[in-house]
Formats: sequence, C-alpha cells, structure tokens
Amino acid sequence: MAALDQQAAQPGEPAGSESDRRTSAVGDAAVPPGLPTRHGRSRDRRGRGLRGPLLAPGLPAARSRSQVFDDHVRAGIARLSRRWGRQLNSIEIVVEDVPASAGAPWEDGVVLGRAFPPAHGLPARIVLYRRPIEARVPAGDLGVCVLDVLVEELAHLLNRNPNEIDPGYGRP
Repeated sequence: MAALDQQAAQPGEPAGSESDRRTSAVGDAAVPPGLPTRHGRSRDRRGRGLRGPLLAPGLPAARSRSQVFDDHVRAGIARLSRRWGRQLNSIEIVVEDVPASAGAPWEDGVVLGRAFPPAHGLPARIVLYRRPIEARVPAGDLGVCVLDVLVEELAHLLNRNPNEIDPGYGRP
C-alpha cells in the first residue's frame, strides 16, 4: 500500500497526503479527486449552481395531493359544523391513505370511508380513505365527493338520513 501512495503523490507533496487520494465509503479503494464519493455527492455537478425549488412554497401548485385533500376535509367539517357542531365535537375525523384491511362482507365495492361508534372509552370516529376517493373522482369534483362521504358517515353515526345532515347532499 505504501508503494501505491508514493506513486500517487504529486511532486512536492509528501506521500499519503489527503490531496492525492480519497477513500470511498466501501473500503480503502482510491477514488480520483474529481469524483464524488458514494455518500458525499455534489449537488453542483455541472457548475450551474445549487438546485432550488421549482415553485415558491405559497403557490397552489406547490401543495401535495394529501394537503389539498386535507383542505377539502376541513372545508367539509366547517360546513357541517354550522348545523351539527355539538355532535361533531365528540367525533374524531381521520384521513388515511388506504383501508388497512379488506372491506367487510356487507360493504359493497370499494370502501371510501368508515364510521366507528364509540366503544371502550374511545370516541366515535370517521375515517376517510384518501387514495380510493381520489381515484374515483375528477380533480374538480374532489371537494363534493369528500363532503358526500363525510355526510354519509356522519349520518350513519347519528342514525339519520344523509339529507337531514346536509340538505345539499348528492347534488353537484
């Protein structure tokens, strides 16, 4: 190894100096000075400067689909809380990406949401499944579909007709 270090040393520098070789993260293999190591990749590869965000954080296109979905859920809760605020305060509303398990035998088709009554000291809970809802509606109708699923599950928990929960239920 010492013979290798002496051959690789630049004239005027002692053998084995840091400027003549770098070690990779995988062992003592020498890596030429111009190349990045495995874990120390350079972000300024071609001298054009560091990469930055494509959009400013405040612009609507910079929001993820899950953030937009959460906004629709908040808007639906705000709309329903005008009439059903007291009942909604005791219900936990949750958004999950996909159902954790297959639907029950009595659930037809794809499950978009579920309502769980209070049990064992836990509050009542409404779960909305983001990915199945997004997959079934165009982007412009997402807010209406989220509200409809929320109304259906709240009606199930309160043992009422969905039209009683929201008079605009089922209308675009």
